[in-house]
Amino acid sequence: MTDALHTELLRLALEAAARAGDLLRDGRPADLAVAATKTSPIDVVTEMDIAAEKLITGMIADRRPDDGILGEEGAVTEGTSGVRWVIDPLDGTVNYLYGLPAWAVSVAAEQDGEVVVGVVTVPMRGETFHAVRGRGAWVTGGRSGERGLACRPAPPLDQALVSTGFNYVTEVRAHQAEVAHRLIPQVRDIRRSGSAATDLCDLAAGRLDGYYERGLNPWDFAAGDLIAREAGALTGGRPGEPPSGELMVAATPGVFEPLQRLLDEYGAWHD
Repeated sequence: MTDALHTELLRLALEAAARAGDLLRDGRPADLAVAATKTSPIDVVTEMDIAAEKLITGMIADRRPDDGILGEEGAVTEGTSGVRWVIDPLDGTVNYLYGLPAWAVSVAAEQDGEVVVGVVTVPMRGETFHAVRGRGAWVTGGRSGERGLACRPAPPLDQALVSTGFNYVTEVRAHQAEVAHRLIPQVRDIRRSGSAATDLCDLAAGRLDGYYERGLNPWDFAAGDLIAREAGALTGGRPGEPPSGELMVAATPGVFEPLQRLLDEYGAWHD
């Protein structure tokens, strides 16, 4: 029953993410209107963002009305089925606003509090990443069709390519810049794509050796975290803790522990 349920959840997640991705890609107006602001003028919420979440939650409500929902744009439903959907309809809003390609739709399904299905579609790349707990991680689209994902063999930390992100709150960004300043001499280089979900999938695909960020919400990493782990990566927060808003660290097994240790030493989680 569990395998059949997970397959059902995966199919719905794939369809919902694809339809939302099409809406966002094809419906993006040239003069993109900003519907509201969040924590700062940089952190915009667009009308398209809200429309994509409504599309996804509407599909879930129609097909699985007893499920719970947690959406980045405010959709919250408790549910009674033991399944909860965790949705980021547009991860990388600023990229989307500026016409940069690194934005994604992230859809995860939890069963009894544990993520069991994750789908991340990156429409401007034509790629969709997906994973079911215990079944590995896969990507469809792009130049190679469908293929299984495996993170890169671990290099020494000083040869690791690491990605990160920056918060929208000025004071937090300043501290994150200090951490990056201390970290960059210890690694090959640091990247910043602007989409946590995309970074976690790129780690799974062998395009990065590590990723870390502070200040994420559950919808930012729920799907990507599962995809990365099913591709062989390790994920966590501070040493001994799971990923959280305090800190998210993901990396190939040989890079994870030294990267996590340095980030803890540098206070990457600190207010």
